[in-house]
Amino acid sequence: EMEPREIKPWSFQHQPQRVLAIRLQALGDTIITLPYLQSLKEKLPHTQIAFLTREEVADIPQQLDLFDHVFAIGGGRDVESQFQSAHALLPHLMQQGYDVILDLQRNDLSRFIRRTLQPACYSEFDRFSPQAAGERTRLTIEAAGLGSVEINSKFKWKQLELGIDVLRHHGWREDFDLVILNPAGLFVTRHWPLDNYIEFAHLWLKAYNPCTQFAVVGVGQIADRARALQMTLGDGLLNLVDQTTAAEAFAIVRHAALVLSEDSGLMHMAWVSGRPTLALFGSTRSDWARPLGEHALYLDSSDLTCGNCMQATCQFGDVRCLTRYTPAAVFEHARSLLCRLGHSASRS
Repeated sequence: EMEPREIKPWSFQHQPQRVLAIRLQALGDTIITLPYLQSLKEKLPHTQIAFLTREEVADIPQQLDLFDHVFAIGGGRDVESQFQSAHALLPHLMQQGYDVILDLQRNDLSRFIRRTLQPACYSEFDRFSPQAAGERTRLTIEAAGLGSVEINSKFKWKQLELGIDVLRHHGWREDFDLVILNPAGLFVTRHWPLDNYIEFAHLWLKAYNPCTQFAVVGVGQIADRARALQMTLGDGLLNLVDQTTAAEAFAIVRHAALVLSEDSGLMHMAWVSGRPTLALFGSTRSDWARPLGEHALYLDSSDLTCGNCMQATCQFGDVRCLTRYTPAAVFEHARSLLCRLGHSASRS
């Protein structure tokens, strides 16, 4: 690590009045913080908790009845513009008088904000340990001396029906199981073949529950893959690509019987929501990105000499780390996960 983490635990007998959590990264990284901050809120019911994030990912925390304030920094991915936006926000943040700052980011900008606000207590994220991001989030919160936290998926939504109208508009049958297929890995080395998703869907319908609808939820970069799935699965697939906000997508995931996903923000939405999640990791470092909790399972490349390569293209040209997982094997993993959770095919 280039600079050691700075930590100053809470040392007072009383509980803090105001806590500010900071996470400025991508959508998945932001979502990972939420179940641990939900846990903290339940431990500190009289403490105000605020959240500082980027405008692009503020939609979800703003829809949850978790934070007293959600502050958003503009500037996109341009660091200089982010600093300008933060400067404009600082006077308002200083007026709040935060006792504790949980820096769940630890970059130059989050450190600048924390040092300017001078809280009595603070802790910083461990960016480099070979541990899951969720676990490092938990440890950062606990390092502030406010007690232990855990994964808590009992989110209260400001709009209870959020996402429901989108599902219904696309033909959702509420008496059917909903299985989300998410071929949304950023690189080719994170893609499970589309034909495998189709075969998995057929296996599910035949051997687990014929009363099932599949859905693809996400943004334009997976539109072609969603259309290809729809050509085969027809009306059995709800194509919700580019049909939802990020918060609506997160809300829709709550209704899934299973989420089968490559490494993406939606995969994190699934396990953070407490839904049965089966993650497929190709080149991704699973020690960093893996989903957590009894309801999550992942298949990764860590057992291969070329595994966890983090490369955008496969050195062998065949993405063998993912193609070795057959649809039949993945289906059996999904079925065993659901069986372990006490779910069974209720309609067959």
